[in-house]
Amino acid sequence: MSESDLAVSLLPYTYHVKVANHCLKHRKPLVTTSYVSDAMRALDGQAKAAGLIFLNEIGLDPGIDHMSAMKIIHDVQKAGGKVASFMSYCGGLPAPEANDNPLGYKFSWSPKGVVMAGRNDARYLKDGKEVFVPGADLFGHRWPLKVQDGFEFEAYPNRNSLPYIETYGLQGVRTMLRGTLRNSGWCATLKAIADLGVLKDDAVRTGLDNLTPAVWLRGYAPGSGTLRADVAARLGMKDDDPIADRFAWLGLFDEKPIGLQQGSNLDILAKQMLDRMTFKPRERDMVVLHHEFIADFPATRNSQPATHNIFSTLIAFGEPGGDSAMARTVSLPAAIGVRMILHGELKLTGVQIPVVPEIYEPVLAELTRLGIECKERKAPVS
Repeated sequence: MSESDLAVSLLPYTYHVKVANHCLKHRKPLVTTSYVSDAMRALDGQAKAAGLIFLNEIGLDPGIDHMSAMKIIHDVQKAGGKVASFMSYCGGLPAPEANDNPLGYKFSWSPKGVVMAGRNDARYLKDGKEVFVPGADLFGHRWPLKVQDGFEFEAYPNRNSLPYIETYGLQGVRTMLRGTLRNSGWCATLKAIADLGVLKDDAVRTGLDNLTPAVWLRGYAPGSGTLRADVAARLGMKDDDPIADRFAWLGLFDEKPIGLQQGSNLDILAKQMLDRMTFKPRERDMVVLHHEFIADFPATRNSQPATHNIFSTLIAFGEPGGDSAMARTVSLPAAIGVRMILHGELKLTGVQIPVVPEIYEPVLAELTRLGIECKERKAPVS
């Protein structure tokens, strides 16, 4: 650390604060693409006192989502308007031609991280009312969403959206939602897995060398019939239900050893998925980031009061045989931030995220040059 100009931490988020403390000791700036934890936020005063910037959340989600949203929010406010509703969605998915499995998903980032995210409670604001979704019901709380170019996905809420009212300066907003996008098949299957109770138990077990998926799953669906029939009965469905077909496709009824020596339920599930849901050579992934605003504008000398829908959509594809869309959209904003810091173009200090023009304007401009662009459109509310 002492011999470097800057630290970029792409470690699991639990290690960022340890890296940050070394940065404080050696007076070095820090860049991460992870959410700011309470422990990281607590270092704000020390970083400012040392004249350092700790730039976090400068990836895709979080990152490009913040920057593209704040650009529109500030534009609305400059025009004298007010944002009444904000919904933001993001998903890393297989490109249409690579979407060839019944769950509609392939892994472009940590498999265990994807599974763990399915246990989170969610909170959001809808028409002035707070909505709470317990983690066990997360995948049952979903709805269809159409975006540009004919794409249609399933959306569900992502963690706690309420703090972003303050982060984005949207006091008085009536709807605030941050959500995740998936193809059809994923949510229903993960809801069934959650209903079995598999996601609740996170204890690490050893001696799993000969454990098979069938033996593992039987612990959550006891009975005297076939495993498939007993799982279906436990879930209140027929054993020819498409969800049971997806369980079979995942190998959850198989008697072949899983291939882990130790691990939790999340590790077992992630292993089963990763064995079947990995991108093949030259297959492309796809990143979709979509914002929907409702903004109220006051009367002017030349116009009446108006309410508009504003949409912002990023659709990015990976390069066959090259970088994935996920890799590009996470790493390039961070790389641009690093360059700005090292060139002295960013004078801010303390723990920062990219919601201010000093950061998001040059980063978005450079991303556009690199072919990563959010396309905006606006239409009156009928």
